[in-house]
Amino acid sequence: MNETSKKFALTGMPLSHSLSPFIHERLTETVGITASYSLIEAAPDALESVFKSTLFSLDGFNVTIPHKLGIIPLLDSLSDRAELYGSVNTVVFENGRAVGHNTDCTGFLRSLELGGIELFGDVLVTGCGGVSRMFAFESALKGAAVTLAVRESGTEKAKALADEIKLKTGRDVKTVLLGEAVGAYNLIINGTPVGMHPRVNASVLPESVVKEAGAVFDAIYNPAETLLLKYAKENGIKYMNGLYMLVLQAAEAETLWNGVSFGADILRRVKDLTEKELNTR
Repeated sequence: MNETSKKFALTGMPLSHSLSPFIHERLTETVGITASYSLIEAAPDALESVFKSTLFSLDGFNVTIPHKLGIIPLLDSLSDRAELYGSVNTVVFENGRAVGHNTDCTGFLRSLELGGIELFGDVLVTGCGGVSRMFAFESALKGAAVTLAVRESGTEKAKALADEIKLKTGRDVKTVLLGEAVGAYNLIINGTPVGMHPRVNASVLPESVVKEAGAVFDAIYNPAETLLLKYAKENGIKYMNGLYMLVLQAAEAETLWNGVSFGADILRRVKDLTEKELNTR
């Protein structure tokens, strides 16, 4: 199919190394949609003016750090999942109304399936920001015993998230400082930027904790193997980075914007192409 060119974008800050334009261009070209995808940086105090002057004129847009929560007051309504998490990463315009969605959840759950990683038992989630909120909620919804591990500065925020999850799902959530996260977890999920390029020599957790885990999922994809994942690899622990999740959440956004779907072969090919593109940067 060939349509009038549509315009989409990603807003956040910083965006200079974003792979989103590359991924969305690969996805749309496979289904014959003519569309552009740009990067629109906006500081938190400028988000509202950028939304009114630029974002609202698009056919849809994605949202990343630090705006996944800040965008919500500017929207007309939220999908069930976006409302549950209190976090938005995709905005769809329906009859002039801006509707917030969260496609990270679909990307996360489908990538776990593709990686052969089960979401069950004792789950440790590091961080309590936008993506960590989603990780914690999805883990609780799956019946897992969730522990949130945060820096001391995030203690109050983590406790508030634990209370919110208890209220919305009925599941108790434990909160600890990162240094207190000990024991054997069925799954460790990193939702923090610790270990991301260029500070690749940092790990959010020590090897002593990682080597006791059943599996490790790191939302970071640059580098492909963070120090956290290297700990998993060296100890024979199943692990996965966030690249497939990035591609799958983008595909879900395209489904919401354009009503298209993507087969497993296409998704795998786009993931492989994205990996190659990442390696050239």
